[in-house]
Amino acid sequence: MTEKFDLVVVGGGSGGLAAAQRAAEHGARVVVAENGRLGGTCVNVGCVPKKVMWNAADMAHRMAIAGDYGFKVSARDNDWAALKRRRDAYVARLNEIYKNNLDRKNVTLIRGDARLPDRYGVEVSGNRYEAEHIVIATGGEPIAPDLPGASLGITSDGFFEMDDCPESIGIAGSGYVSVELAGVLHSLGAKVTVFARYDRLLRSFDDMLSDEVMAAMRDNGIEIVTDFIPRALRQASDGFVLDGKDKRSFGSYEKVMWAIGRRPRSAGLGLDRAGVDLDDFGFVATDEFQNTNVKGIYAIGDITARKALTPVAIAAGRRLADRIFGGMEGRRLDYSNICTVLFSHPPIGTVGLTENQAREQFGDDVRVYETVFVPMLYALSENKPRSHIKLITEGADEKIVGCHVIGDGADEMMQGFAVAIHVGATKKDFDDTVAIHPTSAEELVLLR
Repeated sequence: MTEKFDLVVVGGGSGGLAAAQRAAEHGARVVVAENGRLGGTCVNVGCVPKKVMWNAADMAHRMAIAGDYGFKVSARDNDWAALKRRRDAYVARLNEIYKNNLDRKNVTLIRGDARLPDRYGVEVSGNRYEAEHIVIATGGEPIAPDLPGASLGITSDGFFEMDDCPESIGIAGSGYVSVELAGVLHSLGAKVTVFARYDRLLRSFDDMLSDEVMAAMRDNGIEIVTDFIPRALRQASDGFVLDGKDKRSFGSYEKVMWAIGRRPRSAGLGLDRAGVDLDDFGFVATDEFQNTNVKGIYAIGDITARKALTPVAIAAGRRLADRIFGGMEGRRLDYSNICTVLFSHPPIGTVGLTENQAREQFGDDVRVYETVFVPMLYALSENKPRSHIKLITEGADEKIVGCHVIGDGADEMMQGFAVAIHVGATKKDFDDTVAIHPTSAEELVLLR
């Protein structure tokens, strides 16, 4: 059987669904092919359930300091199993909401593995769906290393399958997944060790953020082992042991997690038969308009070598549909100044260039403003976690090209400041803005 549509979307994650629904709003006849749960990584094994777990960990942190405010509460004995049941039920409701949204917009949903037999169509379960426009949005997946015993460990997907909090866990990886899940697990009762391949965590972030998050993690009781390259994972009598290439061994741990990166889900799609170019890592190559090298075939989200962020995939998908079906010529996503939040402990908010990037680009025209302070939340506490803010400017008018915050509230405050930086705000614009007191955010408009 062959059916004809205006748009075929391969992948029912955030980006694919955004493109499909926006195209339908413009009057296009759309079909989405998906072989798993709707919502992709973000809804099922990423942003959404991760934030639920971070919320639980944050509550544990708040309860730990509640005594400073006169409350008699305890963060002990978290019921992980009950938390998981409620979290999974919430995700299931979101899956159903996504399906209902497609139905309301008359988008056809096809369940099964999709393949591209040629440029002009997609096959699912023996049926062919043809369209002038095809969007590839199959996302990515976590990877495990190719070393002896690697299968004994879990990935971030396995984290969401755990029925209880392990007593101890080793996490191999130095990126945001490692940092975020280490904080959650530690806050909910696990003894956590993080293994970094190089000398620091979050190497792609501003050095200040890397230094501060490592200091905070260590202060909280998380062990960080640097310059460690795993050689093998092995089963011991009382758990798992991680061996390094430098002959160091650590463990035993109840669980070991691989958080060493993600790969695109491009294998098996038949993109070669359609003539679509991939890079050496399997990412689909696209231009600034999400076009592949084949006319009429596009790619969005984590399948491309772009920023692997849900809002990025959504924005790219909507703009693509606006251009193709909404008559908005030239409509595309600007990938500069995209803000990012890490739900670490404390959280991180960042947008724009790091200091090193700014100095490489602008040289001596760069000026940096920084402040370190203790948030008022800890005014009554003996423990004094600090927040750190860095603002990076360039040129005589001190246009803001980078903003980096670590500390309580960084996750919520960054969105508004990202808007200001996106429209070209200067340091004077910040200086001329009246502060909201007493807040941590006010420090960004009081920097001297």
